[in-house]
Amino acid sequence: MTVTEDVRVRGIVVACGDDPHSFTSLPDVSIVRVSALPGKAEIDPLLGKHERLIVAGTDADLAAVLVRLLRTDRVSGVSVGFVPSESGSAVAALWGLPTDPVKALEIALDASAAEVPLVRDDTGGILAGRATLRNVQGQAYCDEHLAFDGAAAAVEVSSDENGLVARVTRGKLVKRTSVFHGRAFQLGCLPTTSLVSDGVAHPREVTKRTWYRHTEDLRLIRP
Repeated sequence: MTVTEDVRVRGIVVACGDDPHSFTSLPDVSIVRVSALPGKAEIDPLLGKHERLIVAGTDADLAAVLVRLLRTDRVSGVSVGFVPSESGSAVAALWGLPTDPVKALEIALDASAAEVPLVRDDTGGILAGRATLRNVQGQAYCDEHLAFDGAAAAVEVSSDENGLVARVTRGKLVKRTSVFHGRAFQLGCLPTTSLVSDGVAHPREVTKRTWYRHTEDLRLIRP
Protein backbone atom coordinates (compact mmCIF):
# COMPACT_ATOMS: atom_id res chain seq x y z
CA MET A 1 0.00 0.00 0.00
CA THR A 2 1.38 3.42 -0.90
CA VAL A 3 1.48 6.37 1.47
CA THR A 4 -1.27 8.06 -0.56
CA GLU A 5 -3.50 5.01 -0.33
CA ASP A 6 -2.82 4.69 3.39
CA VAL A 7 -3.86 8.29 4.04
CA ARG A 8 -7.09 7.76 2.15
CA VAL A 9 -7.92 4.56 4.02
CA ARG A 10 -6.89 5.87 7.41
CA GLY A 11 -8.72 9.15 6.99
CA ILE A 12 -7.87 12.53 8.41
CA VAL A 13 -6.93 13.92 11.81
CA VAL A 14 -8.62 17.20 12.73
CA ALA A 15 -6.49 18.84 15.44
CA CYS A 16 -8.58 21.42 17.29
CA GLY A 17 -7.47 24.58 19.03
CA ASP A 18 -4.38 24.37 21.18
CA ASP A 19 -4.25 20.58 21.06
CA PRO A 20 -0.60 19.89 21.90
CA HIS A 21 -0.19 16.67 19.92
CA SER A 22 1.84 17.07 16.75
CA PHE A 23 1.81 13.41 15.70
CA THR A 24 5.09 13.99 13.88
CA SER A 25 5.95 10.30 14.29
CA LEU A 26 3.15 9.42 11.87
CA PRO A 27 3.98 11.25 8.63
CA ASP A 28 1.57 9.11 6.61
CA VAL A 29 -1.43 10.67 8.36
CA SER A 30 -3.10 13.76 6.93
CA ILE A 31 -3.56 16.42 9.64
CA VAL A 32 -5.70 19.54 9.42
CA ARG A 33 -5.44 22.13 12.18
CA VAL A 34 -8.56 24.09 13.03
CA SER A 35 -9.70 26.44 15.78
CA ALA A 36 -11.23 25.31 19.05
CA LEU A 37 -14.92 24.45 18.67
CA PRO A 38 -14.65 24.50 14.87
CA GLY A 39 -17.69 25.41 12.83
CA LYS A 40 -19.10 25.08 9.35
CA ALA A 41 -16.38 26.97 7.48
CA GLU A 42 -13.59 24.74 8.79
CA ILE A 43 -15.28 21.34 9.04
CA ASP A 44 -17.75 21.12 6.16
CA PRO A 45 -15.08 21.24 3.40
CA LEU A 46 -13.49 18.14 4.97
CA LEU A 47 -16.68 16.10 4.97
CA GLY A 48 -17.48 13.75 2.15
CA LYS A 49 -13.78 13.22 1.40
CA HIS A 50 -12.97 10.74 4.15
CA GLU A 51 -14.77 7.77 5.64
CA ARG A 52 -12.71 8.05 8.83
CA LEU A 53 -12.58 11.35 10.69
CA ILE A 54 -10.39 11.62 13.79
CA VAL A 55 -10.87 14.54 16.15
CA ALA A 56 -7.98 15.54 18.41
CA GLY A 57 -9.07 17.97 21.10
CA THR A 58 -11.50 18.41 23.96
CA ASP A 59 -14.91 16.84 24.44
CA ALA A 60 -16.41 20.16 23.34
CA ASP A 61 -14.31 20.13 20.16
CA LEU A 62 -15.65 16.67 19.36
CA ALA A 63 -19.20 17.87 19.98
CA ALA A 64 -18.66 20.79 17.60
CA VAL A 65 -17.49 18.46 14.83
CA LEU A 66 -20.40 16.10 15.46
CA VAL A 67 -22.80 19.02 15.04
CA ARG A 68 -21.45 19.48 11.52
CA LEU A 69 -21.96 15.78 10.77
CA LEU A 70 -25.51 16.14 12.03
CA ARG A 71 -26.25 19.29 10.03
CA THR A 72 -24.89 17.76 6.82
CA ASP A 73 -26.69 14.44 7.35
CA ARG A 74 -23.46 12.42 7.57
CA VAL A 75 -23.75 10.88 11.04
CA SER A 76 -24.17 7.33 9.79
CA GLY A 77 -21.71 7.63 6.91
CA VAL A 78 -18.51 8.54 8.75
CA SER A 79 -16.48 6.59 11.32
CA VAL A 80 -15.33 8.98 14.05
CA GLY A 81 -12.22 8.55 16.17
CA PHE A 82 -11.24 10.68 19.15
CA VAL A 83 -7.86 11.61 20.61
CA PRO A 84 -8.61 13.43 23.90
CA SER A 85 -6.42 16.38 24.79
CA GLU A 86 -7.55 16.24 28.43
CA SER A 87 -6.95 13.39 30.87
CA GLY A 88 -10.38 13.96 32.42
CA SER A 89 -12.29 13.49 29.17
CA ALA A 90 -15.82 12.28 29.85
CA VAL A 91 -16.02 10.87 26.32
CA ALA A 92 -12.95 8.72 26.93
CA ALA A 93 -14.35 7.48 30.24
CA LEU A 94 -17.76 6.70 28.74
CA TRP A 95 -16.47 4.64 25.83
CA GLY A 96 -13.26 3.15 27.17
CA LEU A 97 -10.89 5.26 25.08
CA PRO A 98 -7.31 5.81 26.24
CA THR A 99 -6.25 9.33 27.14
CA ASP A 100 -2.66 8.66 26.13
CA PRO A 101 -2.44 10.40 22.73
CA VAL A 102 -0.28 7.76 21.05
CA LYS A 103 -2.53 4.88 22.11
CA ALA A 104 -5.68 6.86 21.32
CA LEU A 105 -4.42 7.70 17.83
CA GLU A 106 -3.46 4.08 17.15
CA ILE A 107 -6.98 2.98 18.01
CA ALA A 108 -8.55 5.80 16.02
CA LEU A 109 -6.52 4.84 12.95
CA ASP A 110 -6.66 1.06 13.11
CA ALA A 111 -9.67 -0.11 15.14
CA SER A 112 -13.16 -0.71 13.84
CA ALA A 113 -16.15 1.53 14.41
CA ALA A 114 -19.15 0.46 16.47
CA GLU A 115 -22.51 2.16 16.66
CA VAL A 116 -23.16 4.03 19.93
CA PRO A 117 -26.07 6.28 20.93
CA LEU A 118 -25.74 9.93 19.94
CA VAL A 119 -27.35 12.45 22.30
CA ARG A 120 -28.44 15.88 21.10
CA ASP A 121 -30.40 18.73 22.67
CA ASP A 122 -33.29 20.98 21.75
CA THR A 123 -30.99 23.87 20.83
CA GLY A 124 -29.34 21.98 17.98
CA GLY A 125 -26.29 20.96 19.97
CA ILE A 126 -24.64 17.59 20.52
CA LEU A 127 -23.69 16.15 23.90
CA ALA A 128 -20.52 14.17 23.25
CA GLY A 129 -19.70 13.43 26.87
CA ARG A 130 -21.52 14.86 29.86
CA ALA A 131 -23.75 17.78 30.86
CA THR A 132 -24.12 18.88 34.48
CA LEU A 133 -26.18 21.33 36.51
CA ARG A 134 -25.88 22.21 40.20
CA ASN A 135 -28.43 23.31 42.77
CA VAL A 136 -31.42 23.20 40.44
CA GLN A 137 -34.96 24.07 41.48
CA GLY A 138 -37.57 22.67 39.12
CA GLN A 139 -38.97 19.50 37.61
CA ALA A 140 -37.60 16.89 35.24
CA TYR A 141 -38.81 13.80 33.42
CA CYS A 142 -36.92 10.94 31.83
CA ASP A 143 -39.37 9.76 29.19
CA GLU A 144 -42.65 9.43 31.13
CA HIS A 145 -40.96 8.96 34.51
CA LEU A 146 -40.67 11.85 37.00
CA ALA A 147 -36.99 12.30 37.81
CA PHE A 148 -37.46 15.02 40.41
CA ASP A 149 -39.88 17.73 41.46
CA GLY A 150 -38.37 20.41 43.67
CA ALA A 151 -34.70 20.79 44.49
CA ALA A 152 -31.82 18.79 43.06
CA ALA A 153 -28.26 19.19 44.26
CA ALA A 154 -26.93 17.94 40.94
CA VAL A 155 -28.15 16.71 37.57
CA GLU A 156 -25.91 14.83 35.15
CA VAL A 157 -26.84 13.73 31.64
CA SER A 158 -24.76 11.48 29.40
CA SER A 159 -25.12 8.43 27.19
CA ASP A 160 -24.32 4.75 27.48
CA GLU A 161 -24.62 1.62 25.36
CA ASN A 162 -28.41 1.67 25.60
CA GLY A 163 -29.22 5.35 25.15
CA LEU A 164 -29.49 8.35 27.44
CA VAL A 165 -28.64 8.29 31.16
CA ALA A 166 -29.61 10.91 33.74
CA ARG A 167 -28.33 10.97 37.31
CA VAL A 168 -30.16 13.14 39.81
CA THR A 169 -28.63 13.80 43.24
CA ARG A 170 -30.87 15.10 45.98
CA GLY A 171 -30.44 16.03 49.62
CA LYS A 172 -28.14 18.38 51.48
CA LEU A 173 -26.59 16.49 54.37
CA VAL A 174 -27.38 12.99 53.14
CA LYS A 175 -27.14 12.88 49.38
CA ARG A 176 -28.81 10.17 47.32
CA THR A 177 -28.53 9.66 43.59
CA SER A 178 -31.22 8.19 41.34
CA VAL A 179 -30.33 6.92 37.88
CA PHE A 180 -32.74 7.07 34.95
CA HIS A 181 -32.38 5.43 31.54
CA GLY A 182 -34.44 6.41 28.53
CA ARG A 183 -34.64 8.20 25.23
CA ALA A 184 -35.15 11.76 26.48
CA PHE A 185 -34.60 13.88 29.58
CA GLN A 186 -36.64 17.06 29.87
CA LEU A 187 -35.86 19.73 32.47
CA GLY A 188 -37.75 22.88 33.47
CA CYS A 189 -36.27 24.99 36.25
CA LEU A 190 -35.81 28.39 37.81
CA PRO A 191 -33.15 30.42 35.99
CA THR A 192 -29.72 28.89 36.51
CA THR A 193 -26.23 29.58 35.20
CA SER A 194 -24.86 26.23 36.32
CA LEU A 195 -25.21 24.32 33.04
CA VAL A 196 -21.90 22.91 31.85
CA SER A 197 -21.91 20.86 28.65
CA ASP A 198 -18.82 18.91 27.62
CA GLY A 199 -16.74 21.07 29.92
CA VAL A 200 -18.03 24.41 28.60
CA ALA A 201 -20.19 26.62 30.82
CA HIS A 202 -23.34 27.88 29.15
CA PRO A 203 -23.00 31.65 28.61
CA ARG A 204 -26.57 32.51 29.65
CA GLU A 205 -29.21 31.55 32.17
CA VAL A 206 -31.31 28.55 31.24
CA THR A 207 -34.83 27.70 32.39
CA LYS A 208 -35.34 24.58 30.32
CA ARG A 209 -33.42 22.03 28.33
CA THR A 210 -34.20 18.71 26.69
CA TRP A 211 -31.65 16.08 25.74
CA TYR A 212 -32.64 13.13 23.60
CA ARG A 213 -31.22 10.26 21.63
CA HIS A 214 -30.80 10.97 17.95
CA THR A 215 -32.51 8.67 15.47
CA GLU A 216 -29.13 7.63 14.02
CA ASP A 217 -26.27 6.22 16.06
CA LEU A 218 -22.71 7.50 15.95
CA ARG A 219 -20.09 5.26 14.34
CA LEU A 220 -17.44 5.59 17.05
CA ILE A 221 -14.03 3.95 16.65
CA ARG A 222 -13.36 2.04 19.87
CA PRO A 223 -10.92 -0.53 21.27
